[in-house]
Amino acid sequence: MRRHLICYLLLAGLAPCAAAQDVAPEVLADYQAKLAQYEAVHGAYEREAVAYWDAVADKRRIRNAKRRNHEPVVLADYVLTQPPVYAGPPKPVSPLPPPPVPPKPEIPVVADFLQAARAEWDFVPDLPASDLDFKRAYAKAARAAGLTREQIVGIYAFETGGHGSYNSQAGLGTPRPNAHAISPAIGYNQLLSTNTVSLFGESGPRFIAALEAKEKALSGERGAEFARKFAVLRRMIAYCRSLPHAWAKYDEIAKHTEKGWGIHAAVLDIDVGPLLQVQKLLDSVLFARTKGYEKPLTAAELELMNLTGDGNGFDMVTMPAAMRERVPTANFFQRMGYERNPVARRTGVVAALIAEIAGKMASEANTPGAKELAAAYQ
Repeated sequence: MRRHLICYLLLAGLAPCAAAQDVAPEVLADYQAKLAQYEAVHGAYEREAVAYWDAVADKRRIRNAKRRNHEPVVLADYVLTQPPVYAGPPKPVSPLPPPPVPPKPEIPVVADFLQAARAEWDFVPDLPASDLDFKRAYAKAARAAGLTREQIVGIYAFETGGHGSYNSQAGLGTPRPNAHAISPAIGYNQLLSTNTVSLFGESGPRFIAALEAKEKALSGERGAEFARKFAVLRRMIAYCRSLPHAWAKYDEIAKHTEKGWGIHAAVLDIDVGPLLQVQKLLDSVLFARTKGYEKPLTAAELELMNLTGDGNGFDMVTMPAAMRERVPTANFFQRMGYERNPVARRTGVVAALIAEIAGKMASEANTPGAKELAAAYQ
């Protein structure tokens, strides 16, 4: 027991052990000195960062309470400084063998979703004959829901760079060596697997109604095939609606069970996938309306809500222009999400974030994929 403890401490840079026999004493001493310097400086930075992000969370709670009480939100209700940036020495590389680190679970990809759908639900999505066919179905669903051409083309351009296909997954949208999935997000507005489960759970009756209407319009073998698929989708929706209506529960099912993976395969189906993606955007529009915001959302404003969540996005959408120039984007992210989002970090303040989103939408609107989607919106 004592030997294991000492070796553990050594690997943390805190104690000598037989495992260090091949490391010169002066090398180990130099490493430990540098590690102590790093930990002192980084520790101070970390305390500052924790205090900053705690303040962001506190201010968010204040704004939420004010909105519930119909009180005006003012500049002082935001953190007005940028997050602290670590500028000290880098963490030194240990001369000792690293301790074993369990491998990170791989992110499932389209093939995994399809396999899980068949195994768990006996569900095989109807894949489109071409991406243009899916774009037409998506544009038709968007128009029926009241979304504008500007909105869906802008979000497609921003989320996929104007070249995404119906089955494009985050990290795999552009073929390149050693590409790997960075999330389970799929499609024109990059729907997460958790979104798919939550949408079925919270808006299931809308999907049932839309699919019932389609079923009535079909006949013959196509009608029989659709009926079989619809029966499976009813079971999926019923299962999602049986879950507690909480994001954490949806997330657990979507990411960590093959049932959830199989449900996410529905986003690839030409009859269901467009409805799911459109509903995600429509929910943001409806959220703004329930808060009393009647003006049409621009494509950039709708993307803000898609990117940061409805509450945070709405906060930015309704912010006066003068405040947008001063309020840091960090106010609308959790720390980890902010640190992983280069656009939020680079733009710094709300006005610059909105301008960058709108600029990218404008520049990518001329890509063949974006033009094809625009033309499909009839």
